[in-house]
Amino acid sequence: MHDITDPENASAPGEFSQSRRRTFSEPDGYDRLTPVHFTRLALPIALALPAQLAPQAAQVGPGQRQYDNNCSVCHGADGGGGELAPSILARLRTRSDAELADLIHSGLPTRGMPGFSFGAQETNDLIAYLRTFRPPRMGFTPVRKKIQTTGGQALEGTVIGESSLDLSLRTDDGKVHLFRTAPDGRYRPVTSQTDWATYNGQIGGNRFSNLTQITPANAGKLTLQWVFTLNSAPRLETTPVVVGGILYVTSGNECYALDAGNGRELWHFQRPRTRGLTGNAAGGFNRGVANAGDRVFMVTDNAHMLALNRFTGQVEWETEMADWRQNYNATSAPLAVGTLVVSGTAGGEQGARGFIAAYDQATGKEVWRFWTVPAPGEPGSETWKGKAIEHPSAVAWFTGAYDPELDMLYWPTGNPGPDYNDDERAGDNLYSCSVVALDAKTGKMKWYYQFTPHDVWDWDATETPMLVDANWRGQPRKLLLQGNRNGFFYVLDRVTGKVLSASPLVKNLNWATGIGPDGRPILNPAVHSDTNGAKICPAFDGGTNWYAPSYNPALGLFFVQTMEGCSVVTKRDVQWQAGRGYLGGSARPAPGESRQKVLRAIDVQTGKFVWELPQSGRGDSWGGTLATDSGLVFLCDDSGTFMAIDARTGKVIWQFAANQLWKASPMAYRFDGKEYIAVAAGQNILAFGLVN
Repeated sequence: MHDITDPENASAPGEFSQSRRRTFSEPDGYDRLTPVHFTRLALPIALALPAQLAPQAAQVGPGQRQYDNNCSVCHGADGGGGELAPSILARLRTRSDAELADLIHSGLPTRGMPGFSFGAQETNDLIAYLRTFRPPRMGFTPVRKKIQTTGGQALEGTVIGESSLDLSLRTDDGKVHLFRTAPDGRYRPVTSQTDWATYNGQIGGNRFSNLTQITPANAGKLTLQWVFTLNSAPRLETTPVVVGGILYVTSGNECYALDAGNGRELWHFQRPRTRGLTGNAAGGFNRGVANAGDRVFMVTDNAHMLALNRFTGQVEWETEMADWRQNYNATSAPLAVGTLVVSGTAGGEQGARGFIAAYDQATGKEVWRFWTVPAPGEPGSETWKGKAIEHPSAVAWFTGAYDPELDMLYWPTGNPGPDYNDDERAGDNLYSCSVVALDAKTGKMKWYYQFTPHDVWDWDATETPMLVDANWRGQPRKLLLQGNRNGFFYVLDRVTGKVLSASPLVKNLNWATGIGPDGRPILNPAVHSDTNGAKICPAFDGGTNWYAPSYNPALGLFFVQTMEGCSVVTKRDVQWQAGRGYLGGSARPAPGESRQKVLRAIDVQTGKFVWELPQSGRGDSWGGTLATDSGLVFLCDDSGTFMAIDARTGKVIWQFAANQLWKASPMAYRFDGKEYIAVAAGQNILAFGLVN
């Protein structure tokens, strides 16, 4: 047995430490490797990044001899990669000497690299030589090109990417121009005609596309158009954003800009992941960017907000939202509103106090901040009886929605902390498990609605708040729709916050018998009499969750991926500590029961199910939906299949076997006259379109 570092469990892709290890058994394939194979499998594949880098060694020393003899046959003499292994140097910047030494000695057998039994001096010599490697671009002269466009324009710029079919050019004003080659040798400009400029496509939160090129009649002809792989990323949770022909996707602390028509990389921003981070962002995922003008905005794992130039990826400003050492982190896409960019942070399972903050798009200066839990002595703090208010959670980690006519933001908040132990937080625990309506310019609260007062089941309200203008019972009304984790589907008046309707969105629901006229749940005393070891339905991860619902305004149908299942919750004593979890218990699936994902189409007026699509799978996927004006619903099915469904009937029209555990939701855009449906699957971005 070999004791090795497991990259899948490391704090970042390709990042390793002594504390995270597992065992590797010879039968995985290394019993078939010869000494020659071991010599060729030098430094770890997991150190790879795409940049080509060249050493600057003045003379051959012991470290270079070590590298040349053991490493260069795989990674190349310059460290830039070869047939057997990719480039190593871009990742060397993120590792300490001690981590490199551990990596060299332990190896990565499951990734194709054995350990090497070098002595201390040999190891130090090798690491010292690796530290001399430098990017060749330091003295590199970019390729410039003069072209003629099909419109008769002469253009000159720096080549970003080129093939026989396309050209990406950055002109001296910093802008990126996309072209396709014409038969006469000129270049035809291309861009997107219909963008997808924010996480849900529409700033009101409705993942609905008005594109109609792909219909129920021709969806069966959909084919995969292009694929782009984020090699260093974990399973992606991002939704692509498309602006002016450029598609932006993210993972933890990195952002890629791609040609939206073929997936060609235009630029890549990346910085090392934060070491010692706790919380969801430590898993290395990020859900996307927001766009305004020539900037895209994203959050980092350590709860900073970044503004990147959307043509170059250069950081224009950076602002710390919260101190990650106090258990803050960040994962979700911001929302650009007017001259502001708005976001909250993650950290609820670690007791971070929630807030929503707005930053000036041009400077990064904080304009306002709304705390989702009042400080002791402030109005609302009386709903926290006990010391839990010191670390109350209720983080606003998910993307909100905006109504430009009312100039109001609607932001969902997380559950109170500790999640499962309520001994020190008697009361409703405002404003946890709520949607708060805020004045967009000032951050002042207009109203709130709490879906689950005094939550002890981990049912945060961080599901999409969807803004819809529709007739309600014969009268035009501004509505807010939400499929909530607690198992109910809600219709609110978003001007006043009044509950207009609440109905179950799952069949397994036992904690409440309904929602009363006052908007409060009617609790089931049989469940609430014992919150320790009780069977609770829906399960702890909810009747639905953050995966995207969608709405078709012509049909009046709300499409939501639901989960049928129950949990058993056990509470335990817990004390808050920096860098530690703060759950106060645990939840596990109810024994003897299976979980099932069911896509449901809900009539907004009645709350009734119009149709259902039960799925095969283990109930552990997190993919959502996209609705189109042509009458389709695109679904990330629990079996790992990507589907197009007739929105009226629930009939499956088209399927693509992606074979992925979904962690993202689909989107749509129109580029160069063609409609694309894109979705993150595993480490890949998949883009589909009709056969030409």
